[in-house]
Amino acid sequence: MVAYFSSLSLLDFAGRLPAAAAQGLFWGIMALGVYITFRLLDIADLSVDGTFATGGAVSAMLILAGWNPWLTLLFATAVGILAGTVTGILHTKLGIPAILAGILTQYGLYSINLAIMGFKANTAINGNAGELVITGLSVPRSILVCGLFAVLLIAVMYWFFGTEIGSGLRATGCNQEMAKAQGININSMKVLGLALSNGLVALAGAMSSQYSGFADVNAGRGSIVIGLAAVIIGEVFGEAIFKKHLNFAGHLAFVVIGGILYYIVYTLVLWLKLDPNMMKLFTAIIVAVFLAVPYLRGRARSSFGRAAKNSKSGEGR
Repeated sequence: MVAYFSSLSLLDFAGRLPAAAAQGLFWGIMALGVYITFRLLDIADLSVDGTFATGGAVSAMLILAGWNPWLTLLFATAVGILAGTVTGILHTKLGIPAILAGILTQYGLYSINLAIMGFKANTAINGNAGELVITGLSVPRSILVCGLFAVLLIAVMYWFFGTEIGSGLRATGCNQEMAKAQGININSMKVLGLALSNGLVALAGAMSSQYSGFADVNAGRGSIVIGLAAVIIGEVFGEAIFKKHLNFAGHLAFVVIGGILYYIVYTLVLWLKLDPNMMKLFTAIIVAVFLAVPYLRGRARSSFGRAAKNSKSGEGR
């Protein structure tokens, strides 16, 4: 035990934090997409596991074809929007439950992603790393670029969801019947929300492939869980700090912060020399704990409230 703790170095952990922050930022951007469906539309969209890999595959292959890496991000986002639209149409026009529609899109995208990469499971991005938008070889630049992207996206989302269309989308997720009574086309709002969500997820996938230097057909496996982890962790921390004063922009900001916190925890697990193959189990536990916190906190408050009420009624007697 003494030998184990003596082998751990705080300087080593501190040295890993910048890379964790860089990865956390583009996963935080992915989590913004998950936030749209999970929180605003109240839809469990599993197609994101496919569109994350799609974004990476599209960006990698276009870079190999000589495209500007910045343009590949835009094109990857457009392809993600198209994939999200397919999920929305399957759900709204064909009556397939949202969760099954997402699974079907994800399943189909696996073959599409293989086709995009020339039926190879992974593809390396050959070229000068300095030309890429972000790269693991330059962590400070990655943090700067991803940070600016995150700020810009939060500002645009804050503006958009304050418009008439954005408000209609939020109303659809809040109460479909009331939204329909107000003349909102809820099917169109669902398709729009799924399209925007998957567009952001594909953007994050494109960033991920440029950061790591390769695209992989399995890159998106488990993305929905990581996105949920970022959303839940961010919300719990944001509400713990600001309580009821946390506005919509604050929620969006803490979703990105949640992505960073998740990757710090991931880095901590690796630093503690725990088996990385157990990371999915650790992630499941982390998400379960943070999902349970609001529920347990609410139960504790109601228990204290009932106890106080009972004590007052006892005194009255």
